[in-house]
Amino acid sequence: MLRMAVEYQGFWGSFFDIIWWFISAFVFVAYLFLLFACMMDIFRDHKLNGWFKAIWLLFLIFVPFLTALVYLIARGRGMSRRSAEAAKAMQDAQEQYIQSVAGTSPADEIAKAKALHEAGTITDSEFEALKTQALHGTKRTA
Repeated sequence: MLRMAVEYQGFWGSFFDIIWWFISAFVFVAYLFLLFACMMDIFRDHKLNGWFKAIWLLFLIFVPFLTALVYLIARGRGMSRRSAEAAKAMQDAQEQYIQSVAGTSPADEIAKAKALHEAGTITDSEFEALKTQALHGTKRTA
């Protein structure tokens, strides 16, 4: 019985089998990332005709390694440019959204109310009400 246990090494036969498995898994995941990056770039490119997109995708499905290599050689520079443009557009949209929901600080609101008060547009009581609203963060109803 002990002899059988010593002879059977199982799936992980040696330390090098473990190392080889991890290297193979890493290469496979990197390859999947490459395929999906090419697919995303195909759909991101608005200058590419729909038929050419379909042809690239068909080749990526049926001859993936060769097609990905050719795609990177032929369209790699444009791929990085489109990726940078998409990242810039996403950052601009995020900044615009943050500015739209952030509003202004209480100090800004009080400064605006003070300018209106000094110009004579609002009365003392209205200025105090606006100052209180700015400090407490409540919205005034019309």
